[in-house]
Amino acid sequence: MNKLSLANLPTKIYKLERWSAETGKNIFIKRDDQTGSEWSGNKIRKLEFAVKEAMEMGCNMLITCGGIQSNHCRATVSVATHLGMRSAVLLRISDTPPVEGNYFLDMLLGADVRFCTREEYSNSRMEIMKQMAQEYAAQGLRPYIIPEGASFGVGTMGYYHAMKEVAAQEDKMDVVFDTVVVATGSGGTAAGLQLSNMINGYGKKVYGVCVCDDEPYFQNICLNCAKDCLPYLVKDGEISASRAEELAKNMKKEDFHFIEGYVGRGYALSRPEELEHIKRMARMEGVVFDPVYTGKATFGMVNEMKAGGMLERSKNILFIHTGGLYGLFPVSRDFDF
Repeated sequence: MNKLSLANLPTKIYKLERWSAETGKNIFIKRDDQTGSEWSGNKIRKLEFAVKEAMEMGCNMLITCGGIQSNHCRATVSVATHLGMRSAVLLRISDTPPVEGNYFLDMLLGADVRFCTREEYSNSRMEIMKQMAQEYAAQGLRPYIIPEGASFGVGTMGYYHAMKEVAAQEDKMDVVFDTVVVATGSGGTAAGLQLSNMINGYGKKVYGVCVCDDEPYFQNICLNCAKDCLPYLVKDGEISASRAEELAKNMKKEDFHFIEGYVGRGYALSRPEELEHIKRMARMEGVVFDPVYTGKATFGMVNEMKAGGMLERSKNILFIHTGGLYGLFPVSRDFDF
């Protein structure tokens, strides 16, 4: 299938020299936080495929969901506005939120913002979005629902191709990454990376660092995303129909690997040591990680590279920076300067 061309690709890869020297490993970073500005981060790779499908279906409105500081929601809203489409977001809250960070940009860019409780989000977010779609359809709009994080079949195409991009960059850089690490909050990014790794025979270890939930939860999500992605790969000529059938039959949840233990206080909730890590990395490498995803993931990497951790034997590690800068500002008061 064709995709939209919105992201600034390929995103650059370079070595984090001081962190590498400190750990005794070769740590590289892929700057997917620099895919854009309003739609910066990893979600735009998924949205290039998902929104293209929406447009081919004749839809003129995008509906999606996430936390109050969802990078995915902000990216979806910005893409919709850029393309002249309407947008609506269902945001999970506990209390009335201040208008700041990604939520501020949702409002600034013109999204119809709806709120739900954490319980409603966990148990019935898709049903709520379907009800919203019915309302908008009654107004004459043609809505397209994008699940949390665009982690579904067509969205998985984004990081299937991102892994191919990494392989092409390896050839130019004359380096081979034995390990690829990414923060995981909805599963689609990890699913695409590992699906591409398996199909194209790259032989890498792909780890998602859980920033919420646990490995069994994400293994199930990734397995479903990967299987649902197969028909799109067949349509694009990436694999044959017989190969897709074989993969669908033999793929199992154990093919997807995650590092647990770094959720901390919970999704989007930070501990002092995590914020201190973000500050330390910013001053060490001039790279800013966010408190929800990349901060927790790289904090986990620090610990996993120590004796006994899952990254202990890795030599050339690629960390994919999935963005999240706007979500850092609402917690600026929590840092100790």
